[in-house]
Amino acid sequence: MTRIGIILGSTRPGRNGEAVARWVHSLASRRDDAEYELIDLAEQALPHLDEPIPPMAGMYSHPHTQAWAERIDRLDGFVFVTPEYNHSVPGALKNAIDFLFAEWGNKAAGFVGYGPVGATRAVEHLRLILAELRVATVRTQVALTFATDFADRTTFRPGEESPALVDLLLDEVVSWSQALEPVRRKASA
Repeated sequence: MTRIGIILGSTRPGRNGEAVARWVHSLASRRDDAEYELIDLAEQALPHLDEPIPPMAGMYSHPHTQAWAERIDRLDGFVFVTPEYNHSVPGALKNAIDFLFAEWGNKAAGFVGYGPVGATRAVEHLRLILAELRVATVRTQVALTFATDFADRTTFRPGEESPALVDLLLDEVVSWSQALEPVRRKASA
């Protein structure tokens, strides 16, 4: 069974992302095409990157890095749920990505962004970051805005068209994750 991690990229207290990520996970959990797990970076206990050897070498020395590597390695694809901070990705998300290298490779990813403009600039940055890690990103993305998907900029209330867009995103992430399975198998041989 294909395994997809839904990664909540914000660790800020009072974040809107927790409601968004739980909503995406609840929609995904209704499907039978993959196993979906919610990964909250606030629960990962990753310090600022502290590995003495660059991640590309795969020689992780700290237990927190080894646990993170095992968790990401067993997944086949990802949905990143992210806000936009200063026209880019949250530092905690970039840090979590930077801890690893090979564990991300030859997998697929999609994006659910939220904020004033749906985190579109953060998603564009994530696409560039993930390309370096050999992650194939799908075209469809969900851009949730404060104007249309939140009451008073804080209470998440997705628009009526949003669930269908999440389903389309998940269709693409799952199919691309499955299509890349032979590539992952060959790379690990």
